[in-house]
Amino acid sequence: ITRNIDKAKSLIEEGGDWDRRNRLKVYQGLYSLAVRDFKAAAASFLDTVSTFTCYELMDYQRFVTYTVLVSIIALPRVELREKVVKGSEILEVLHGVPDISEYLFSLYRCQYAVFFKKLAHVEQLLQRDRLWAPHVRFYVREMRILAYSQLLESYRSLTLQYMANAFGVTVAFIDQELARYIAAGRLHCKIDKVGEVVETNRPDSKNYQYQACIKQGDILLNRIQKLSRVINI
Repeated sequence: ITRNIDKAKSLIEEGGDWDRRNRLKVYQGLYSLAVRDFKAAAASFLDTVSTFTCYELMDYQRFVTYTVLVSIIALPRVELREKVVKGSEILEVLHGVPDISEYLFSLYRCQYAVFFKKLAHVEQLLQRDRLWAPHVRFYVREMRILAYSQLLESYRSLTLQYMANAFGVTVAFIDQELARYIAAGRLHCKIDKVGEVVETNRPDSKNYQYQACIKQGDILLNRIQKLSRVINI
């Protein structure tokens, strides 16, 4: 598929009109979605929102739904606001898809309990979609982490009860969720079991660069040592 896409790109560069260029971008976006490259899919879809003509693939409403779903997971908040939340073509279609609209705006407006309900709806929707079905578990997990991170960024510490109330779940559920993602290194916080408090410990950028520099230095040193042994032989 990649080879054929590259071939199509080269043919269009030699003499293709704008319609064919835009159609190819949609096909590229669908391929990126199929291989779980949501960032590339979002870029391709957003470039063709106002010029979509690939009705042989799907209708415009489904295309905009795909665009919102990949953008919300792939784009930084500021870029999401400019390209999706304030996108006139997207907003026009979202009036007819209230569940996807609420899914987008509940996360953007930090209405986490509503977001969790709409995420459950999106999960069911994606399970019935041929392109999305292989990625449902990954997508739902990443969106949960995104929502947790967004809330935690606003506080130095907060209680488990507050988080549970914010997401409309039990304390036991939020405790289990956070513990799992903290252990996996996906959330930068720790849980005080005694006080039932979540304390954030955001990594310092300079410290991260220092650790990365040391790690790269160790790798380089090991390679030099291996090379020196080969040369000595």
